[in-house]
Amino acid sequence: MDDRTFRNAMGKFTTGITIITTKLGNEIHGMTANAFMSVSLNPKLILVSVDHKATMKHYINNAGKFAISFLNQDQKDLSAYFAGQIEETRQIDFHWFHELPTIKEALVNLVCELHDAVDAGDHTLFIGKVTDLEIRDGEPLAFYEGKYRELGSSERVN
Repeated sequence: MDDRTFRNAMGKFTTGITIITTKLGNEIHGMTANAFMSVSLNPKLILVSVDHKATMKHYINNAGKFAISFLNQDQKDLSAYFAGQIEETRQIDFHWFHELPTIKEALVNLVCELHDAVDAGDHTLFIGKVTDLEIRDGEPLAFYEGKYRELGSSERVN
């Protein structure tokens, strides 16, 4: 199979959208990621996948801590901005949570200490130990087949 076929197949898996943020010295850095998962309940661990070429790799490795914000359906512009799809420089009014910048009004804000980093192919898998979190009500911003999506209904299917 070629790279495009593999990418198209992976796009069939619906994901939420997160923004990873961290602070190193006086510099704040953020990036959009949909490669996120919960790893363990005890200890509370999450995983996020970051391309080796991404600036975020350096920031997380050196800061030793990072935050994850789960975006709501009204935060598509923030996802696009932190994905580099919007070229203009913006002043982001972050929500500071345990001295880390997080996205205001996100469905969830997690703060993590770097637990482990594992190189896997062209990405680094950063495993974070969750030290605290905040939860808000709302509907998630989803990603499917390379496009942002909103859930059509919040009704549960049995």
